[in-house]
Amino acid sequence: MKNLIIVGASGFGREVAQYIEDINAITPTWHLQGFIDDNLHALDDIGHDYLVIDTIKTHQPITDTLYVCALASPKTKEYIVNLLKDRGAKFTTVIHPTARVSRYARIGEGCIITPNSNVNTEAVLGNFVAVLASGVGHDATIGDYSTLSGHVCVNGHVQVGQKVFIGCGVLIAPSKKIGDEAVVGIGSVVISNVKTGTTVFGNPAKKILI
Repeated sequence: MKNLIIVGASGFGREVAQYIEDINAITPTWHLQGFIDDNLHALDDIGHDYLVIDTIKTHQPITDTLYVCALASPKTKEYIVNLLKDRGAKFTTVIHPTARVSRYARIGEGCIITPNSNVNTEAVLGNFVAVLASGVGHDATIGDYSTLSGHVCVNGHVQVGQKVFIGCGVLIAPSKKIGDEAVVGIGSVVISNVKTGTTVFGNPAKKILI
């Protein structure tokens, strides 16, 4: 079994800990060491089985230990990953046993694919992409550090850029493009391309100011 540390002890981090247990119940794979988080007391009132063992800002990566980044915010994820990589951290991908990932899909470094997700044939996930109980259609591309929240439907040939955050329940029509650093609000239906850095919301999704 390989040693593993989860980066981030928020709700997403605790979900990932459960996924690790689910994986181990089928095939013993990971020896979970705990979390690193800048709030050392993040789990004090929760009674979790695993502890926050160090802060991110002071952590020195451990030899023979892999890391998984359980942070949803794309920009924060990028910053923390690069910070830890510069110190020598090695990251791994975590795929839940109930996820269906085509053998013809390409999955980048450090991805998290959660229960009941689907990543279909010739789909491409960049590095540090999170797919949370969502579907990625055939020939779709999801850029580095992007996050698909729960029950997102990315149809075939969609192109999602880097550092994109897509809220729960979003539907993206086939072949549409979502520019880098865009935000798609919860429950939106995307039937037109979304420009870089734009926040959209609604059905149909339209640009909003925040």
